[in-house]
Amino acid sequence: MSPFHEGTDDVTEVLNIVPLQGSGGIMAPPCEAAVALAVSEINSGAGILGREVRVTTVDGGRAPTEVAREVSALLATGMIDAITGWHTSAVRRAVARAADGRVPYLFATIHEDLPDEPPGVVMVGESPAGNVLPAMDWLHRQYGTRRWAIVGNDYIWPRATARAVRARHPGAVVLEHFVPLGTEDFGALLRDPRLDLADGIVLLLVGTDAVRFNQQFAQTGRAAYQVRLSPAIDETVLLAAGPAANENLYVASAYFPDQIGDPDRLARYHRLHGRFAPAMTFFSNTSYEAIHLIGSMARTLGSLEVPRMRAAMTDGLVLETPSGGRVFRGDRPERAEALIARAEGVQLHVVDSLVH
Repeated sequence: MSPFHEGTDDVTEVLNIVPLQGSGGIMAPPCEAAVALAVSEINSGAGILGREVRVTTVDGGRAPTEVAREVSALLATGMIDAITGWHTSAVRRAVARAADGRVPYLFATIHEDLPDEPPGVVMVGESPAGNVLPAMDWLHRQYGTRRWAIVGNDYIWPRATARAVRARHPGAVVLEHFVPLGTEDFGALLRDPRLDLADGIVLLLVGTDAVRFNQQFAQTGRAAYQVRLSPAIDETVLLAAGPAANENLYVASAYFPDQIGDPDRLARYHRLHGRFAPAMTFFSNTSYEAIHLIGSMARTLGSLEVPRMRAAMTDGLVLETPSGGRVFRGDRPERAEALIARAEGVQLHVVDSLVH
């Protein structure tokens, strides 16, 4: 028998915004499966604030204004307690304005470290200083990679990350190229003579855009002598692109599922979803962490009220998760140890830690 009563007053409702279409759509199944695991674990105990957790999925693959409109309508019911999800920063900015600090909004992926996030937004993932920049330094130390091309989608996160790269490595960027989400043909870029000057590519493409680029890049033979570095490529992208597209491809993250301080997590995931579940990726792992952080925040503060959350995070708030304690200050955690992994076939194998 469920330990919870029936009725809307006995539910903690969380909106999970993930793209169900478009370039990022291939990321959704692992994220939804990981969120389901977190919800199952929380509901097997006391829930959140003594209430059963229920998740409503919102399609974050649409235009940001359309996503924000739906979220605003749902918030107007007064039945939403928190927002989370894996989606683009363009969607995040639109949704955050619409939410206007009414509920906590845990953004469960990498971000661009902007200083003006609206109230209620909490960053769960890493900034450029936590993944891309130390990974570039590592590749320089290991392989002498000095000159870089930047290839990304044309929205907030890739452009802000590119600015961080230029600031850290002035004069080292020989080419910047930004394309709309949904781009299929990268032929003109791959024929650009400036690309020949690069030792490596900082790859800031999302989902199927990264799949197509990596396939076309490998077909040119460049993968044999130009490294690629991305904080946004997970095992789902590797699998979709195929092993031949993944040579000399490196990924930086603090959330690789087999490196966390919770060794039974993958076993619990497969007990819930079966052997043929979507692979738990580092993006879906961040989504899992975000749901548990909502629960930890409620236990620690006694509520999910945004003013109380913001006040507690001003001086530093320790939140316990299945991976251990994390200190949140302002609207983000103190930096976790990032790792760098190399693609081997369609898997990611961690090769080193990144010292900040």
